Amino acid sequence: MKITRKNIAIGSGISVLLVLIVVFLATGSDSSEHNFFEVSSGKFEVLVTVTGELESENQVLIEAPRELQSRNIRLRSIPIQDLIPEGSEVGRGDWVATLDRTEAELSLRDLEDQMLREEAQYNSAILDTTIQMSRRRDELINLEHAVEERRLILEQSAYEPPATIRQAEINLERAISDLEQARVNYDLYEKRASETVREAAINLERRIRRFQALEHVMDKFVITAPQSGMVIYHREWSGQKRTVGSNINPRDLTVAVMPDLASLVSRAWVSEIDVTRVAPGQPARIGVDSYPGRTYSGTVVEVSNVGQELPGTEAKVFEVLLHIDRVDYILRPAMTSGNSIIVASYDDVEYVPLAALHEQDGISYVYSSDGTRQVVITGDSNENFVIVEQGLEDGDLVYLDEPEDPDLFPFTGTELLADDVQQ
Repeated sequence: MKITRKNIAIGSGISVLLVLIVVFLATGSDSSEHNFFEVSSGKFEVLVTVTGELESENQVLIEAPRELQSRNIRLRSIPIQDLIPEGSEVGRGDWVATLDRTEAELSLRDLEDQMLREEAQYNSAILDTTIQMSRRRDELINLEHAVEERRLILEQSAYEPPATIRQAEINLERAISDLEQARVNYDLYEKRASETVREAAINLERRIRRFQALEHVMDKFVITAPQSGMVIYHREWSGQKRTVGSNINPRDLTVAVMPDLASLVSRAWVSEIDVTRVAPGQPARIGVDSYPGRTYSGTVVEVSNVGQELPGTEAKVFEVLLHIDRVDYILRPAMTSGNSIIVASYDDVEYVPLAALHEQDGISYVYSSDGTRQVVITGDSNENFVIVEQGLEDGDLVYLDEPEDPDLFPFTGTELLADDVQQ
């Protein structure tokens, strides 16, 4: 049975029942040259050990003005010009950050130029429409007069020859047709001119709104605290903290955060090899680098289903959140934590160091102090030890390294292999 040595670390807080006893025994000619391990039984834990960072489970966002998300404001990104030191305690309304106005001021000047051009276009459209409409009204009046003249001529030709009368009728009909067509053209031009003026007015009004909105939001580029508390820098999706020089964009307006220190979690990243063994509800032990002597109990509350690639590598990692059961007043967000997730726990089992375990042709065995190669059936393992399900008992002594002339050690316990196959 082949042993797979997974990258699973055993934490310093493993139960005191896990005791390594290294003794030196005198056995033949090599008694002073080899270390032995006395098999013992007790509690055995398999841990996945990962580094994380503390953060608040609940937090208040300190954000740039929400008006930046308006369609009237088209700023792609706004750099943070100045930012309060991380960890500072502030009161409600206290200064936290200042956003850079450079891009906003450039946009404001461009809008002002566009607004002046569109105002000129609007005034020009009104003037052109007024002149053209006046000319067309004069044209209609002239055509109306022409119809009246043709009608008088027709009335006066009542005693003229039929050809003369017919010509007068034709002239009147033509004058009436010209008038009707001119009226239609007038209505069409009036609608078209009105649309041109309306479009110019809308463009100007839109530009004015954008100008006023940008001018208004620039007054809010000084960011203040929404409540009293500690200021912690916001971590972007890339993992980098948002500091001076970082860009705020309409999709993520967060400048910094104010954590709830009464509820903390450790955000950690687990390798794709280990994540299959990690699940919500598993217990964990959490330590912080700042206080090496302290350990806190915790619980896995979330395991991401989607892996991410570590920057600069091809390794895939999965995000894991561990809730700290009881928060100490000394803990602060952004502290580095060492997390030991207990993925399996066994009571009263025998185990030996991995260094004592050997393998040949798929058979696992140990070198026993009685001069034999004892076949063993193994179970779960951690970074240093492996459970021995069959083949050894409490008090047995096994070599921690390969003895001299190992071929002189005969195999014993091979019947376990048949039992293992049957099972």
